[in-house]
Amino acid sequence: MGDADAVFRALADPSRRKLLDLLRARNGQTLGQLCVPLDMTRQAVTQHLLVLEDANLVTTKRRGREKLHYLNPVPLQEIYNRWIRRFERKRLTALQHLKDRLEGRNDG
Repeated sequence: MGDADAVFRALADPSRRKLLDLLRARNGQTLGQLCVPLDMTRQAVTQHLLVLEDANLVTTKRRGREKLHYLNPVPLQEIYNRWIRRFERKRLTALQHLKDRLEGRNDG
């Protein structure tokens, strides 16, 4: 599976998106801390975190006996650059042309 496929697969599940939201709000949480606001078993949260790690959306760091989880936004930025920004640029260009026409500006 490609990198983008893994990211889209990881983002397809609402529980995994919730985990990303929790890490966005407070990075560097343990499994126990991430389980508190979720109505899931530790095992279920662990499985979701593994999918997020496989997609490189979550990275981990050991601190003694604790394993801290961190959001990695780079794959999301890559998705944005490939799939969203291209369409955004066309829309913004169209809005600029419309603004110019409404203000009576002529390109020629």
